[in-house]
Amino acid sequence: MGGFFGSISKRPCVNDVFYGTDYNSHLGTKRAGIITYDSEQGFSRKIHSIESNYFRSKFEPELDEFIGNQGIGVISDTDPQPIVVNSHLGRYAVVTVAKINNIREIADELLQQRMHFSELSANNINQTELVALLINMGQTYVDGINLVYRKIKGSCSMLILTEDGIIAARDYLGRTPIIIGEKDGAYAATSETCAFPNLGYHRLRDLGPGEIVRLRADGVEVMQQAASRQQICSFLWVYYGFPASEYLGINAEDMREHCGRIMGQDDKQIADCVCGIPDSGVGFALGYAEGNGIPYRRAVLKYTPTWPRSFTPGNQSRRALVAKMKLIPNRAILEGKNVVFCDDSIVRGTQLRDNVCTFFEGGVLGVHARISCPPLVFGCPFIGFTSSKSDMELITRQIIRDFEGEDAKNIERYATTGTPEYERMVNEIARRLGLTTLKFSTIEAIVESIGLPKDQICTHCFDGSGMCPAEAYARDHTEK
Repeated sequence: MGGFFGSISKRPCVNDVFYGTDYNSHLGTKRAGIITYDSEQGFSRKIHSIESNYFRSKFEPELDEFIGNQGIGVISDTDPQPIVVNSHLGRYAVVTVAKINNIREIADELLQQRMHFSELSANNINQTELVALLINMGQTYVDGINLVYRKIKGSCSMLILTEDGIIAARDYLGRTPIIIGEKDGAYAATSETCAFPNLGYHRLRDLGPGEIVRLRADGVEVMQQAASRQQICSFLWVYYGFPASEYLGINAEDMREHCGRIMGQDDKQIADCVCGIPDSGVGFALGYAEGNGIPYRRAVLKYTPTWPRSFTPGNQSRRALVAKMKLIPNRAILEGKNVVFCDDSIVRGTQLRDNVCTFFEGGVLGVHARISCPPLVFGCPFIGFTSSKSDMELITRQIIRDFEGEDAKNIERYATTGTPEYERMVNEIARRLGLTTLKFSTIEAIVESIGLPKDQICTHCFDGSGMCPAEAYARDHTEK
């Protein structure tokens, strides 16, 4: 995934940029970068790998090297950022939260126009540099950003640090958020509102889809109005958003508890207690416990001092090891109990299967899994919220292939709650993972819990719906 934070102030803002970026650290584990601008000193930039160390431990010793009243920082699960550019638009730095599916196609087109790439990420094109090259092709920043919207198949939100303020541009369909904060003499833009309170900012507003603004220390200038369509990612609330964060004014923890209550009220499961799988399963479990009337117990604990979130490691054996080591079952609560375990999602099923074995070894009588979103039947082409490289890594697609002989045959039936195909798939997931019972939340419950109209929420990974931002851009401008 990834996240960013930018601040511009009438006073030095290095501490705000540092701590604000740190509050986005749960969104990625590969690369991080900070850059500041001072009219006399110019740009000061640092990029570090955070695969084996935390963001703060990498950057804290270097903070005195940053100078300026404006700066941006990024947590990236893709490429090293920020990219620093000197172009006809002026000197600037750019960071992105993006997934570009047609990067090779765009790169080949740019190379044919005698443009070149200087940054490589693991011998691949740095996608943030590709974004910068597209921006440079515009007559203005707005022209260039719209070229990004028009060309990219996937999604892209960005912050641009210029000599005249910070430009924030949200993905054309708004799948990833940008929220503007304000405090006396300063403005900030971030992916996560949890970055605001301890730094003294209050949430001013969210950028609309495709909206472009420029932040200066004395205000916010709208450079391009928001587009008419929106498909914000539902997984913000289900999984990767921090519990204290709000998107479009809707709190992540509130949504998770609401969704849990819906399932708890409908579920007739009898159990001794409910437990959330830390971290993103906890809110859903609290709501489920309230809805069902079963007491909540901390039967599984996350060892937080040294184990970060584990969804990003590319090596399956490492993912499995990290997932196992960070969760500690509390045998005193588990032994002799029927327990409802609430988790956010099932992707491959590897982690949950290992957890189930551990729970039974701890003396639990029954493992009843309740999942806060519908089965993941379609890979996400818009946001990199898992490290899956293929749809066939999804346990659902493996089961469909085994049942049908083809991985996508009758897929709409498997993705529709309540059909015979859906029920057969869910029963098979439970069997393969060793679960006593298994139930998933529904799309209707997700939509109700978020509180936005269905057509404003992206649920592609559940039902295959969702529009490519480039297609939306082309349609909107054709209609005009």
